[in-house]
Amino acid sequence: MMSMATPARSFNLADLFEGAAEAIPAQDAVVTAGADESTQRRTYAELDARANQVAHLLDELGVGAGDHVAVHAMNCLEFLEITLGVFKLRAVPINGNFRYTAEELAYVFDDAEVVAVFTQVGIRDEALAAAGARPVITIGLDYDERITGRPSTPVDVGPRSSDDRYLLYTGGTTGMPKGVVWRHEDVFFGALGGTGAPRQGLPALASPDDIGAFVTQGTGITRRLPLCPLIHGGAQWIALTALLTGGTCLLTVDPSLDAGSALSLASEERAEFLMIIGDAVARPLAAELRRNHQAYDLSELRLISSSGAILSPAVKAELEEYLPATKVIDRFGASETGGQGRIKRSADGSGPLRLVADDHTTVIGDDGRPLVPGSGRRGKLARRGWIPLGYWRDDEKTAATFPTIDGVRYSVPGDLATIEADGTISVFGRGSMVINTGGEKVFPEEVEAAVKGHPAVFDSLVVGVPDERFGSRVAAVVSRIEGASAPTVEELAAHCRAVIAGYKVPRELVVVDEVCRKITGKGDYAWAKEVAVAAATERSTGGR
Repeated sequence: MMSMATPARSFNLADLFEGAAEAIPAQDAVVTAGADESTQRRTYAELDARANQVAHLLDELGVGAGDHVAVHAMNCLEFLEITLGVFKLRAVPINGNFRYTAEELAYVFDDAEVVAVFTQVGIRDEALAAAGARPVITIGLDYDERITGRPSTPVDVGPRSSDDRYLLYTGGTTGMPKGVVWRHEDVFFGALGGTGAPRQGLPALASPDDIGAFVTQGTGITRRLPLCPLIHGGAQWIALTALLTGGTCLLTVDPSLDAGSALSLASEERAEFLMIIGDAVARPLAAELRRNHQAYDLSELRLISSSGAILSPAVKAELEEYLPATKVIDRFGASETGGQGRIKRSADGSGPLRLVADDHTTVIGDDGRPLVPGSGRRGKLARRGWIPLGYWRDDEKTAATFPTIDGVRYSVPGDLATIEADGTISVFGRGSMVINTGGEKVFPEEVEAAVKGHPAVFDSLVVGVPDERFGSRVAAVVSRIEGASAPTVEELAAHCRAVIAGYKVPRELVVVDEVCRKITGKGDYAWAKEVAVAAATERSTGGR
């Protein structure tokens, strides 16, 4: 197709990014670095031009509006070029987990009806095996060659739409990956910074035609560093928030977390915001600061935001000790809701999560109606407003998770909760993970927070194992802090009894070298259950 001038803008992510590139072309859009990689930069103008070249390549491959394109790559500049290029074509990027086997990738590619695949040297074999007859372009092999020389101006796709789709595959804690489908406008306002920063007097973007002024004004935080892979929704949202609000996305390109490399990037590039996933990221950062905090100038780091997994009070306190000018907060949200607010915890981490939520979040009771604050009734956490359309190719699950109540659509992913008299919301966790022991309900996250408060415990997952008398009993799978002696089950129980009720205290303890977590930072509860049941069976049979 021939290139042409950009049509009138909508709340479309490609339209909005192009408006940002016009307004601030010379500003850094993305900066990457790693322990073994030199620093690379793309200005807004350069990123826009490269994304246009990606769009032209896909257009020539026959990819069109609504088609799905897999992005199977570790963090790199090209990940964002490809994502934006797909948006420009009105197509839909699909996040392909680079830790998946070929069989797991094939499931996602087939389920998402992917028509083309971008992958990367080092993980290419799995992508090729999963792709079948689909075209595959490889970063570090033929990617640059295939986009070089193509037009750096937009492809003519006609007017883009606020209704164009953004689709995020999420593994959750159990089951096969599922795709969550958003409209561009809804994800922009629900998760990507479109609402501005009201507390700083910075309003929402009222019209897409005002995007130039919006990105010039900014949201008060400019340089954002997500410390997890871009195939994770949280990292994607931080990166796209930076690009759609006039900021700079900083990316580590190390294959796995290197705390020293990450802190060096934050120091050298004057990061103002770090996004982490609970203790899995926070503990290595705290350990590196403990060893060598004088090496890093983090004086401009204003905020560390954790979401997706537990951030233990002790780890939070250690970060705050070495970063006294930095606010460390726990945030709550999901792929199906976007951000819902910040979490308050007791000093010792006991009790359920207390969510200070926004006006769009409530709790829906069993009767399908929002609960009255202070009623003591338990229901399911729900969000209205800018929420997804549903799940890709799953009408039944969509109807269950996104019900319409009194004419209002809600997203109700399944977290059990109640509204306290002060308006905060106590969140107990997903109902599917609840352990029923003698009729008492035990929520794993609450017990995990208590377990991880033990001075020898580095990480933990809590599951139920079969019990002849009580149906299930609580089991903790833990890894140790380096150099510490593993606690006995009696020592761990004594520690936990000080902060949680007796029936919640672990009766079984399995010590492992490393607690298995998914790339999102969420616990692999299927693995933990298998480990705990095997250990309990071995003990009951005397190893026979």
